[in-house]
Amino acid sequence: MNKNIILTQEQIKFKTKRIAYQIYETFVDEDEIVIAGIANSGFIFAQKIAEALQEISQLKIQLCEVRIDKQNPINPIETSLQPANYQNKAVVLVDDVLNSGATLIYGVKYFLEVPLKKLKTAVLVDRNHKKYPVKADFKGISLSTSLLEHIQVVFEKDDEYVYLS
Repeated sequence: MNKNIILTQEQIKFKTKRIAYQIYETFVDEDEIVIAGIANSGFIFAQKIAEALQEISQLKIQLCEVRIDKQNPINPIETSLQPANYQNKAVVLVDDVLNSGATLIYGVKYFLEVPLKKLKTAVLVDRNHKKYPVKADFKGISLSTSLLEHIQVVFEKDDEYVYLS
């Protein structure tokens, strides 16, 4: 399998920081926001955004892990926070790659069952193959790829990169 590197570790770091600044600008009037990352890589990316936000702002940040069955997103969704913890708060739902939009739209639907101040979405890579009317408010990179191509985000202890195969 041929790996075509799209983003290096340094580029991911830069894009994460840029997204953090955009989130801060959007939520500058808030005291606290919830960064909800879709498990696995989406949650790791959410943690990186939260770290960058803490470096640049005084926002109180709550991290939330969102577990969605990506093969069958209609299945019940679980989160590491109870709904009372994000009710009437600003939420940013984070994933690594926006492909068809199914995972993100079901995640958005889950959070809309509780009254929120504001809900935004963030992704590292937007593939532009949406089947659902969902968009990323904050994105690291937009790519037009074929449906046969696959984007993989790798977050390892000593290495991070995004590749196309």
